[in-house]
Amino acid sequence: MKKGIALLTAMLFAAGLLVGPVCEKVFAKDMKIAYVDLAKVFDEYSKTKDSEKVLEEKGKSKEAERAKLVDEVKKAKDEQALLSDKAKAEKQGVIDIKIKALQDYDTKARNDLMKDRNDMLGGIMKDIEKVVTDYAKASGYDFVLNSRMLLYGAEQYDMTKDILAKLNK
Repeated sequence: MKKGIALLTAMLFAAGLLVGPVCEKVFAKDMKIAYVDLAKVFDEYSKTKDSEKVLEEKGKSKEAERAKLVDEVKKAKDEQALLSDKAKAEKQGVIDIKIKALQDYDTKARNDLMKDRNDMLGGIMKDIEKVVTDYAKASGYDFVLNSRMLLYGAEQYDMTKDILAKLNK
């Protein structure tokens, strides 16, 4: 039994001598790590601001069109109040059609704006990811983390300002 333990100990020691240099080479490399505040980069990127203006203008345009449709419904309801019972029933059919058109317009406008916004976000995020990746490779970083995933990160490892400078050239 004692010989078995001695033999096992000798084998583990020998294995350690063989594996040690390999592990040393694997773990000896200094890792270069940084982080980026993606929310700040996104918000301060000039393309984001430009895209938000475009979306705002589209939203105002759609709101103006919607206001016209609402006015048509109100006008039809006001006209209906002055009519006889038989004419009111006929006018109600017209009002129902206008209300349905308004609802359809609301749905389509909301979906169109959502699609435009998602397309804008996707394009901007691709730009940011490319700049981060290119900058990290050029600067020799092994890892770049999103600051939202960090509990703490020293200021010296924050590359947010550098990324913003490259994006907003």
